[in-house]
Amino acid sequence: MDACHDIAHLGHVEMLTDRFDESLDFFTRVYGLKLSGRDEGSAYLRAWDDYEHASLKLARADRTGIGHVAYRAASPEALARRVTAIEASDYKVHGWVDGDQSHGRAFRFEDPFGHVFEIYYDTVWYQAPEAERAALKNTASAFTGAAPRRLDHLNLLASDVAEFRRFMETCLGARVTEMIQLNNGRIGGCWFTVNNKTYDLACTEEHGGGQGRLHHVTYATDQREDILRAADIFLQNGVHIETGPHKHAIQGTFFLYVWEPAGNRVELANSGARLILAPDWQPIIWTEADRRKGQAWGLKTIETFHTHGTPPVQKG
Repeated sequence: MDACHDIAHLGHVEMLTDRFDESLDFFTRVYGLKLSGRDEGSAYLRAWDDYEHASLKLARADRTGIGHVAYRAASPEALARRVTAIEASDYKVHGWVDGDQSHGRAFRFEDPFGHVFEIYYDTVWYQAPEAERAALKNTASAFTGAAPRRLDHLNLLASDVAEFRRFMETCLGARVTEMIQLNNGRIGGCWFTVNNKTYDLACTEEHGGGQGRLHHVTYATDQREDILRAADIFLQNGVHIETGPHKHAIQGTFFLYVWEPAGNRVELANSGARLILAPDWQPIIWTEADRRKGQAWGLKTIETFHTHGTPPVQKG
């Protein structure tokens, strides 16, 4: 079987925060995620149409950034195939770990830049209590707040995007849908998919000298108008709006970026109905000249978007 069919989708992201209570208040009361459960060190959160128990694991820590990235395999057999491929690679293997309240045991491994990944199959389907049940039986639960619909993607930072591409292709069977080709020959960014979504993970070049850093985590909204409403909600609650709402040229996504209380960047995005259905899709290549034009509507990308990541780099 083609490796690209072994992984079903991006499952969840573990985000670290050194301001746990404030971060949890932001994600539930302001951002609009639902609290599915808690344990001693983490809160399990999901958007209103995420079918799993959690798509964001918010972990109490002494720093910010990412704990791990998790993908769900398409089947137990697909999970076994990916484990075999990863063990045969030259990437760091952590091995099997116990699951948590949202999924069963998982196989962990690491990219060359310090980001930890895991793949699992056994999962816990969310069961909405009576008060949260959606009016439509084909929808996972009702919604409140800024109301993101589902986990969409995340963006990681790496000093060598070409090497990160090899990691994603080798370990996850991912394919590149769009990329940035720099004048100096390096790849400035790659957008990866494991299914028919346009992308579920992006990797862009690290400009801050950090290691294993997070650029952002993104949830998708149902409509563009939800993002405009969210901007007012963020404004009302004193949330730092970094940039947007505007439209990306790459992937054509309507976006809004904010910083949650601990400094992790989070995005709300709407890509419309865009899917990659062609089995022989060739990556769209963006040049430096293309990127200098700014975003789709001519907005120049602000400086912090290139330099801010978590955890912050200690200077001196």
